[in-house]
Amino acid sequence: MSPKPSRSRNRNRRSSPSGKGQRRSSRPVFLSSENDLRLQKFLANAGVDSRRNCEALIRDGRVTVDGKVVTDPARSVNPQEQDVRADGERLRLPAFKYFLLNKPKGVLCTNRDPRGRPRAVDLVPSRDQRMFTVGRLDENTQGLLLITNDGGLAEHLAHPRYEVVRRYRAQVVGIPTSETIAELEKGMHFSDGFFRFHSIRLMKRKGRSTFLELELREGKNREIRRLLARSGHKVINLERIAFGPLRIGYLAVGQCRELRAEELRGLYGFIEETQSRSTGRRRPRKPKPDTSGGAPSSDAVSKGKSAVRKSASGKPANKKSSGQKYGSGSKKPASRKPASGGRPMSEGRGKARAKRR
Repeated sequence: MSPKPSRSRNRNRRSSPSGKGQRRSSRPVFLSSENDLRLQKFLANAGVDSRRNCEALIRDGRVTVDGKVVTDPARSVNPQEQDVRADGERLRLPAFKYFLLNKPKGVLCTNRDPRGRPRAVDLVPSRDQRMFTVGRLDENTQGLLLITNDGGLAEHLAHPRYEVVRRYRAQVVGIPTSETIAELEKGMHFSDGFFRFHSIRLMKRKGRSTFLELELREGKNREIRRLLARSGHKVINLERIAFGPLRIGYLAVGQCRELRAEELRGLYGFIEETQSRSTGRRRPRKPKPDTSGGAPSSDAVSKGKSAVRKSASGKPANKKSSGQKYGSGSKKPASRKPASGGRPMSEGRGKARAKRR
């Protein structure tokens, strides 16, 4: 009988931290650090209140750092080494949480609503932590929404510079023509900016309506509805199905779940990729044009005429003294004469002054 193969190699492979199933997600280092935060931001991240209310709390003298009252919201603190308290209670940063929510219609993406309407943050198990939405969906739009307490990650994903892909499925009135689609991809000007779709794909038709898949690279206020309404195709239903590397999948409307380990790794990798792409896309400063060898510009001529250089004595340096003669290569300027001929202007002006006297 042949000896049985040893399982120690496979067992070591499974227990290795570098294995696929055991690889841990690492947060990008360029996101806001936990070791050096402004006091106002630390209080907000610790779940005390919004940044504006935290600023008022600090200015009222209700916050201490290492036993001393601090009233400057911009004061830098290290929560890992310093004792920060609000109204005598020790504050600590909670662990980062990431929830994927399929937001239903009628739910708001805000943390405060005076009218008491339902909020998206109420649909996730926050456990008394201050959570907030990454980006916004209007009240009548449903679909994928990321909710977290990671401010650095949320700020990066929502920033227009990184052009995070947002994909939607829309049902619109009518059937858009190819000319209309080209016009929507080209863009339109509105009072608050320039809106455009990065891509549009026709999915199917249903009666007198059409299903479209739309892609944006920047989220603006009711951008999709306003673009389609101007083109004559009012939105009937609108749903977000993707945000960056995240997909809504089969998550039911109104349900939420935490991001899986592979989703979180993909999200961190996506953030690092957009950061490097944005850094490499920055255009260098244009060098100033060299006009020393060519003819001076009109601006340079006008500036040269108006500028008067003064010598050390305080007199203009470009004027000749009364006893200085003209150089060999220059000519004495002729006296000005009137357009009709006759006497020089200086002589005529002298006689006119004499008559007035």
